[in-house]
Amino acid sequence: MVHIDLQKPKCKPIEFSGLTSFSGLPWYGKSDQLTNTPETIRAKLDQLSTPLWVVRLGGQIFITGDPGFSSDNSEIEAERLAYLPAVPANALGDEAFKQTYGVKYAYYSGAMANAIASVEMVITLGKNGMMGSYGSAGMPIDRIKTAIQDIQSALPNGPYAVNLIHTPFEPGLELKLVELYLEYGVPVLEASAYMDMSYSLVYYRAAGLSLGEDGQVKIKNRIIAKVSRKEVASRFMNPAPQEYLDQLMMDGKITPLQAELAKTVPVADDITVEADSGGHTDNRPLVGLIPTMIALRDRIQAERQYTVPVRVGAGGGISTPASALAAFEMGAAYVVTGSINQACVESGASEHTRKLLAQADMADVIMAPAADMFEMGVKVQVLKRGTMFAMRASKLYEIYSRYENIETIPAADREKIEKTIFRRNLDDVWADTAEFFKQRDPKQLVRAEEDGHYKMALIFRWYLGLSSRWSVVGEAGREMDFQIWCGPSMGSFNEWVQGTYLEKPENRYVVDVILQILNGAAYLKRVNLLQSQGVQLSSEIVKVYPTKVFIE
Repeated sequence: MVHIDLQKPKCKPIEFSGLTSFSGLPWYGKSDQLTNTPETIRAKLDQLSTPLWVVRLGGQIFITGDPGFSSDNSEIEAERLAYLPAVPANALGDEAFKQTYGVKYAYYSGAMANAIASVEMVITLGKNGMMGSYGSAGMPIDRIKTAIQDIQSALPNGPYAVNLIHTPFEPGLELKLVELYLEYGVPVLEASAYMDMSYSLVYYRAAGLSLGEDGQVKIKNRIIAKVSRKEVASRFMNPAPQEYLDQLMMDGKITPLQAELAKTVPVADDITVEADSGGHTDNRPLVGLIPTMIALRDRIQAERQYTVPVRVGAGGGISTPASALAAFEMGAAYVVTGSINQACVESGASEHTRKLLAQADMADVIMAPAADMFEMGVKVQVLKRGTMFAMRASKLYEIYSRYENIETIPAADREKIEKTIFRRNLDDVWADTAEFFKQRDPKQLVRAEEDGHYKMALIFRWYLGLSSRWSVVGEAGREMDFQIWCGPSMGSFNEWVQGTYLEKPENRYVVDVILQILNGAAYLKRVNLLQSQGVQLSSEIVKVYPTKVFIE
């Protein structure tokens, strides 16, 4: 061997204190293959698809590439201490998820209502091997139809999904949407805000079942369900309720064979565990939800013996490499983002809204009454910073809970909400509301005429519904009424990208943002694998932050 005089670094960016399982196995190579400065070690670790070795030479610890196994043409002989396999971003998560949906990564972009999860966003993600869910909730059916046509034109072979939000007070609307999805052959439906199974949801699932030549059930219509409660998850993990299958057969919606096949498969292919997220949320912690839902899945799988078990993914709180990796390490098959996508250039949110989101801290969120389930007291998580929506919406729910109808509201209270919240006379608001439901669902008007309390709810929902649209279109003069769905993960993301090019909202492109998170998670996985073998890295090496722009 040729003696090489290696210069010692001024600091120790890498140390070793573990027990090596490679004793007696030397590493042969050249001195220029050895790395032990923070910059070069980071560069090596960042080559995610390249396996690495940790070696010791002359009392110093180095990182290097594949070893030579022969001393021929080698300058040095070092002691092997630890091995680091390749961990590319597309190796994270469940392989079956990627194959099922035809994606590169175990990831999809969750839907955000009012087309905040826009056609542009879904197409951009799809062209880069990621699945996005179009935010159909709150959109007119003709607009949803056009959106599906545009997405299918750009992504004829996918991947994409379309959202179906539960509308317990408007089951007819839910059925119309399912019929539209079936007509256009939408392959993946993301079901959100469900508290129980519905006729329409079972219709979509069962209508896509057939028997293959191999005798196995073929599933054409995939469902990903976003849930946060065990009892709801159980309904999606089990086969469809018999009463719905019977009714669908009686209505001529499905065949007897499809009804039989529906008894052998779960309602959903995948369950997205929705933790503390923007919009509808129970504010549950991801670290508690993931193990609980996986255990539930395992119990149901042991009983049902499905050919393909239901996969469990993670959404809510995923906004940094560390949070994404934590979800994968807890067993999540895939991860989902939402709030951070809303702040991206391709989202349907207005520029003003995206700027507010880019300034948000973790504590800048609050719960407020939900427009679609106002009467039930259901709440959504929204941005508190820069808007008065949450306080004003809560005031409306307080009045709704206290009084039986509009006429019984004290004059002073009525005048106050007309002036500060509606900025209109409530009689005029009702006229507009009635005109809206004449087109959308006339049954609601019949009920409102018979029930003054329900009429009040419809009037108050006028404000809650428009407030989210004002945020989307950037309605001038209504900035303090913007309803901006947002979870604390938005603040985590802003903290992570502070001081980098992603701090500015105009630089946040959705594919780049997601690849920063997934590649960062893979990098941290490599760091953890080294540390588990006794390799200690300095904080400047461990830290992950956006540097290069990912363009695919």
